Amino acid sequence: MFAMKVTRAAGINGELVLPGDKSISHRAAILSALSDGEVLITNFGSSVDCSATVACLRELGVRIAGDGSRLEVHGVGKDGLKQPKRELNCENSGTTMRLMSGVLAGQNIESVLIGDESLQKRPMKRVIDPLVSMGADVHGVDGHAPITIKGRRPLKAIDYVPVAASAQLKSCVLLAGLNADGETSVLEKTPTRDHTERMLTWLGVEVHETQAGDGKRISLSGDARLTAKDILVPSDLSSAAFFIVAAGFLAGSELRMPDVGTNGSRLAVVDVLKKIGVDIEISNKRLSCNEPVADLIVRGRSRISSENHNVLSGPIIANLIDEVPILAIAGTQLDGGLEIRNAGELRIKESDRIAAIVSNLKRMGANVEEFADGFKVERSQLKGGTVDSFGDHRIAMAFAVAGMFADGETKIVGAECAAVSFPEFFDELARIKY
Repeated sequence: MFAMKVTRAAGINGELVLPGDKSISHRAAILSALSDGEVLITNFGSSVDCSATVACLRELGVRIAGDGSRLEVHGVGKDGLKQPKRELNCENSGTTMRLMSGVLAGQNIESVLIGDESLQKRPMKRVIDPLVSMGADVHGVDGHAPITIKGRRPLKAIDYVPVAASAQLKSCVLLAGLNADGETSVLEKTPTRDHTERMLTWLGVEVHETQAGDGKRISLSGDARLTAKDILVPSDLSSAAFFIVAAGFLAGSELRMPDVGTNGSRLAVVDVLKKIGVDIEISNKRLSCNEPVADLIVRGRSRISSENHNVLSGPIIANLIDEVPILAIAGTQLDGGLEIRNAGELRIKESDRIAAIVSNLKRMGANVEEFADGFKVERSQLKGGTVDSFGDHRIAMAFAVAGMFADGETKIVGAECAAVSFPEFFDELARIKY
């Protein structure tokens, strides 16, 4: 197991070109494979998770040329996937498993989705149940992976109310709906990331959104076909969040990050950080392949104070769930600290992120209290020490930033797991810090 050492930084300066957005990259690969024709994807995400999606598609008979950030995907159409010769290994990627479950449910083939030890602990009943109601034969093991799928086409179109606010669950049902016998709808009460809807629209699928009570109904027809069209993936905002916090709380820093995805369903972390006083400039706003993109400039301040009681709870949590670990680190530098509630979903991520955050913060001398659905951290002078990634990429990267604020040396055990979403993270961090 690899341990990375991080020392206190004076500041951050320069330009950082981030890898392609992980969430969008998964969808780009999958929807390109279901398109009628060839799609060129540029700035494809460099993460291990995204590579797992590509590997699964290749096992299903999709010809994908190239590697790294540039892929040529030869689409087979929405009903053209082939019987795989072996199990489909999703590695550590819950997005791969949940989205591919929706795709495979509508194919006349049999498949088994597997993953690593961590992924096999994550809940999959939430995607299995709606797919069964659509007519697919889908089984897990006590609601977890491996998932065995005997697909059918056409599936039964349904109106589905998700059991949790989850873009992955919504996307799973919509992808299955591409091979259903009518109009499939998801009734979303709490808004979640809309990358799937945006990319479907980019590729020629009519996605209808209408008000439904206190939420919205998102619908598509099983008659739709996907038209091949090149895709440029924006840079990853979730990856940017680590550097925004690092630069924002180190006085004298100035960091520019171009071409970052600024989808409204992802901007919650930027909105929160700006509200508590972090100096973030958003410029050159534009649309790229139906996704909002902009350049971010972050300038550091010596001390950040918020006049508000810094509590994050309620519907906003669904749209910044991945950024909670780095927000916890921000809380240690913020007058008034930070409290996170209604974030119980963090218990079932790649690690129990609430427990991991609290454990590591205590090791670094922070004053922190744990709740069933979150935590409260006070402004603290962090001290270097040994922390554990718990095999979770976002925990590893968050505590690398914590090490930049801490006295002494911080050692992150299991830091190699950062490659799950951002293989270049530690190299880039070393390049721009001073």
